[in-house]
Amino acid sequence: MASCLFKVMGSKTKIYIVLEFVEGGELFDKIAKHGKLREDEARGYFQQLINAVDYCHSRGVYHRDLKLENLLLDSYGVLKVSDFGLSAFSPQLHEDGLLHTACGTPNYVAPEVLTDKGYDGAKADIWSCGVILFVLMAGFLPFDNPNTMKLYKKLSTFILSPKFPDFIKNISIDVQILKADFTCPSWFSSGAKKLIKQILNPNPLSRITIPQLLEDEWFKKGYKQPNFEQQGEVCLDDVDAAFNGSEEYLVMEKKEKPASMNAFALISRSRSFNLENLFEKEVGLVKRERSFTSQCSPNEIMSKIEEAVKPLGFNVHKRNYKMKLQGDKTGRKGHLSVATEVFEVAPCFHMVEVHKTGGDTLEFHKFYKSFSSGLKDVVWKSEASA
Repeated sequence: MASCLFKVMGSKTKIYIVLEFVEGGELFDKIAKHGKLREDEARGYFQQLINAVDYCHSRGVYHRDLKLENLLLDSYGVLKVSDFGLSAFSPQLHEDGLLHTACGTPNYVAPEVLTDKGYDGAKADIWSCGVILFVLMAGFLPFDNPNTMKLYKKLSTFILSPKFPDFIKNISIDVQILKADFTCPSWFSSGAKKLIKQILNPNPLSRITIPQLLEDEWFKKGYKQPNFEQQGEVCLDDVDAAFNGSEEYLVMEKKEKPASMNAFALISRSRSFNLENLFEKEVGLVKRERSFTSQCSPNEIMSKIEEAVKPLGFNVHKRNYKMKLQGDKTGRKGHLSVATEVFEVAPCFHMVEVHKTGGDTLEFHKFYKSFSSGLKDVVWKSEASA
């Protein structure tokens, strides 16, 4: 998981950032002091790393500088990914869908990053993870030419640009990486050798992906599914209560019409008044809820929602203008589940809130894009937006 940022405070002259204290230090120090790890121990750290990187990628974040120095351990041996200073966010992708800033740490960087032709951030991160696994098990780097190390000691992290000296791009360590010229030590098991060769594949198009990696037999030994805690910014107690069989928890409502949304609640949902827009420029990429308005009747809205989601493979449960939608396919983080509720703003005007209650956030956004296209007949658009 990523090292946590707890709080940011400021005075007139200083900014204070409160970070999680990671007592165990860098994973690099563990290797430097004790040498290579046992295969089972290395696999455990690698499994945690893949879980963390997979989570970042599911949020459209590409680290681009994964290395042992940026992996920290807490007092329980839980791995934390740190230093996102060179990371890229999916809105930074060019029109070709690739990243074009060559960056990273030389021994860990993917070959396609060095070619200056654009690269997939996720595939480049996977390569770096493969280098890390190799070092954990071998105690040394797979790509390490001593003739160039004197130069690289002064360039522990580098950024290549068209103005960067061409000789930096052409020194011998680059040739090692471009050809994936490495040899696994004899003590590597056959399963580990096979997986590392699939990760350190110089062709990004045929390089193993995280979904494929999660199915690898060597990787799966002792693997524990990550527990992604849902943050508490969305309260769905009333929706859950509507489907709870116990009367003790059931919220009593007027069944002839949806719950009313008062002016204060409506204002709080307006992007113009929502202060989080000061901090999140791309709100749609991170939020787990969406909403739309409609001039249709509540029953018509409910019917259209049900009609729109069934072709997408969702089971529907509805009660009192609330709906639970359960995906029938297992995604990145289990089954995607969604809750919707219709609110009355005025007798002929309604707002519908759509919340992700389980599963992956990016999968929720893909769902909503398809879902909303099936609701064009009921979604209200002002003349300004039409």
